[in-house]
Amino acid sequence: MAYLKKSPWLLHYDASSCNGCDIEVLACLTPLYDVERFGIINTGNPKHADVFVITGGINEINREVVKNTYEQIPDPKVVVAVGICACSGGVFRECYNMAGGVDQVIPVDVYVPGCAARPESIIDGIVKALGILEEKRTAMKETERQHGN
Repeated sequence: MAYLKKSPWLLHYDASSCNGCDIEVLACLTPLYDVERFGIINTGNPKHADVFVITGGINEINREVVKNTYEQIPDPKVVVAVGICACSGGVFRECYNMAGGVDQVIPVDVYVPGCAARPESIIDGIVKALGILEEKRTAMKETERQHGN
């Protein structure tokens, strides 16, 4: 894992899951798994977030909510789809109101499959996302430097 200059903040959004993956995401915050050892802080405000963690598939009701929340997160940002429903729509993929996985609405950087995804897998996915976030920050700074901003 790359050295991070600031603690990454993550925003968790339950798109329409059965809550199995949500419980596992919250388990990552407990002392047993202690995701905070990486400096990660859970926030409820998209304007403070660096990592957008989504559980559940996208349906017609939450499509705009997910888009709007994504747009409120400042750049650079990364998206982590947690659970098979967020990755592809899962068993609900063929339902009349499902659009599918998160990538049907916003770009996804890391996929964490599973039903429900295990806390170890979620932490691994978030750590991978932090590496991608640091790459995006470096690229963004380089672009700003080249353009003289």
